[in-house]
Amino acid sequence: MTHAQQLTDAQSIVAACRADFPALDQDVNGHRLVYLDSAASAQQPSAVIDAIARYERHDHANVHRGVHTLSHRATDAYEGARETLRAFINAASTTEVVFTSGTTESINLVAQSFCRPKLGPGDRVLITHLEHHANIVPWQMVCEQTGAELVVAPINERGELELDALFALMDETVRLLAISHVSNALGTINPIKDIIAEAHSRDIPVLVDGAQGVPHMKVDVRDLDCDFYAFSGHKMFGPTGTGVLYGKETLLDAMPPYQGGGDMILEVSFSGTTFNELPYKFEAGTPNISGVVGFGAAAKYLEDLGMHNVESWEHELSKYMTQQLSEIEDIRFIGTAAHKAGVQSFLLGDIHPHDLGTILDHQGVAIRTGHHCAMPVMEFFDVPGTARASLALYNNFDDIDRLVAALEKAREIFA
Repeated sequence: MTHAQQLTDAQSIVAACRADFPALDQDVNGHRLVYLDSAASAQQPSAVIDAIARYERHDHANVHRGVHTLSHRATDAYEGARETLRAFINAASTTEVVFTSGTTESINLVAQSFCRPKLGPGDRVLITHLEHHANIVPWQMVCEQTGAELVVAPINERGELELDALFALMDETVRLLAISHVSNALGTINPIKDIIAEAHSRDIPVLVDGAQGVPHMKVDVRDLDCDFYAFSGHKMFGPTGTGVLYGKETLLDAMPPYQGGGDMILEVSFSGTTFNELPYKFEAGTPNISGVVGFGAAAKYLEDLGMHNVESWEHELSKYMTQQLSEIEDIRFIGTAAHKAGVQSFLLGDIHPHDLGTILDHQGVAIRTGHHCAMPVMEFFDVPGTARASLALYNNFDDIDRLVAALEKAREIFA
């Protein structure tokens, strides 16, 4: 029985979407492109590219306060994207959806606007050993600014959180838990809902780095009950330079603005300034309007496919990738958690990951090599870096077969 014959109708719908991504229809170094670097940046479907082009060709103007037709159109497109993204994560209101330049800015906003005013000597911020640098460095900075302490929950040899140790660190001094939904380096899926519930039972608010979560699974922020959820457009098939910070309205309302400038104000005089209402008080300056339009189109594209369908299809691909890679001689998986997304970090014999990535590129296979902005994870496993293959909804079984063949070719070269 072929792979296609084994697919459910829902999985077949997602599997057929590859044609929606024009960048995949090309040869690289004389071979059909196999793109396995979506954890870094995902490709964009025509629906996103066309939405941006349509805006730029017909509706481009600055948003808010304009009285002319193009400004109204631009504002409608911009705020329409906010509503699309609100529905995509099931936020209660668009006032809880703040546009940013990406997950990194979203986390920095929370560090400086929510945490900094609350922190002082004796206070602690809790993170985990799995985090991306963007969920480490902002907390180091705010702790240095305030005299607070940064504490790190450990992981085990499979790349899973040690939950008992994490919960033991949740004491009365912790002012925030910042944790990834899915590890970008290892693919580990954290039991985020249970962790949030445990933190809340101890009155600890939780920020979730969802950059690797929203592209691959249904995320319902009200069901999770997270206090903040940060994610990026370019990870979920949208443009770079776009992101969202979801925050519970009561928390956002109490937070001071992160930056000052136009659009985040109601009135300005030399004697003082009155700040705008949510979410605009956190959106200083002219926004990335065309990017947000594309971001909204990406969310609509995923919603139309159905995130449960996407998750099911990627689960089948991930199982197949792990099975096929495990049959390669001298391969070593880095991160073998029981619950994983479609990310596989590995080493192949004594071949340096950068050399491996270069050989694969010569065969048209794009992977990521290095530390994946997760140096503490690499240090834990005592490796300088890994090769990482990351799947997305547009990949298929043939892509994985091509990856395996390219790795076998690399073994031959270095034999």
